[in-house]
Amino acid sequence: MTTMAQALNTALREAMDEDERVVMFGEDVGTLGGVFRITGGLAAKFGDDRCFDTPLAEAGIVGFAVGMAMGGFRPVVEMQFDAFAYPAFEQIASHVAKMRNRTRGQVELPLVIRIPYAGGIGGVEHHCDSSEAYYAHTPGLKVVTPATVEDAYSLLREAIDDPDPVVFMEPKKLYWSKSDIEHLERTDPFGRAAIRRPGRDATVVAYGPSVPVALEAASAAADEGWDLEVIDLRTIVPFDDLTVSASVRRTGRCIVISEAAGFAGVGAEIAARVQERCFHSLQAPVLRVTGFDIPYPPPMLEHHHLPNVDRVLDALDRLQRDDQPDTRYLGGAA
Repeated sequence: MTTMAQALNTALREAMDEDERVVMFGEDVGTLGGVFRITGGLAAKFGDDRCFDTPLAEAGIVGFAVGMAMGGFRPVVEMQFDAFAYPAFEQIASHVAKMRNRTRGQVELPLVIRIPYAGGIGGVEHHCDSSEAYYAHTPGLKVVTPATVEDAYSLLREAIDDPDPVVFMEPKKLYWSKSDIEHLERTDPFGRAAIRRPGRDATVVAYGPSVPVALEAASAAADEGWDLEVIDLRTIVPFDDLTVSASVRRTGRCIVISEAAGFAGVGAEIAARVQERCFHSLQAPVLRVTGFDIPYPPPMLEHHHLPNVDRVLDALDRLQRDDQPDTRYLGGAA
């Protein structure tokens, strides 16, 4: 059995083996191997000039990575937790995302920013957050979030190979998910969603930590006579409109699941794109099942905040009713 954490470690090790320009650095990623041990053993294998610890200064970490990427390296940096990355956001938005455009394509930034994100581990404040919308809304960044062991390996390999900056968002609660795959191999490239479960009655669109929830909800819905199709986006940017739209046109209904707050989130963008492209095929409004529009709650309240099977099934029930309320997502203040 291989865990997602092990798959990510393998992807880093193989990339560093194949290309001496690949370097890994961040807070405690060297000797300790990172808080989640994703970089375990890399410093011992490649030396502390290719896998090393940095000061606790996220803006400095990303700024240093920008310089290294401009100098011919392919840096991979770790933001120890999602909310720890915010001090680096100015570097990301002002420099990482804009360098190619600013130089009219003359300067590439082959840079990967790894961010353990989202909930499900009972983390305290600043240790659990769903920050994907900030990056997805920043032109010039590719935003990736795997939901399977196989994709964790493949997407990280592709991110490291990519000539442009990639924000690689790793669902913390899935680090310990397992697969019985014997050999890790490349899967689909960026921009291709995966149909994790085919169905005919409604499309459920999810990404990262919400994919297992979608699959569990689809299994529960089958007991009630609903055949749900589950789509795993894999990459938020680029977005696979083709797969999502084709599915919704077949099923006529759509539910979007996202741990982040519903207002102005990635789920809202997905709902808007489905509405624009599939309006005449929709038999009901597009519904969103999201986190609430509040700061991330304390650990004891986390299970109330995160989307779960019951909330997805409730949305499915609303798709059958004519008395749709004004608010179209099961989150926020509604």
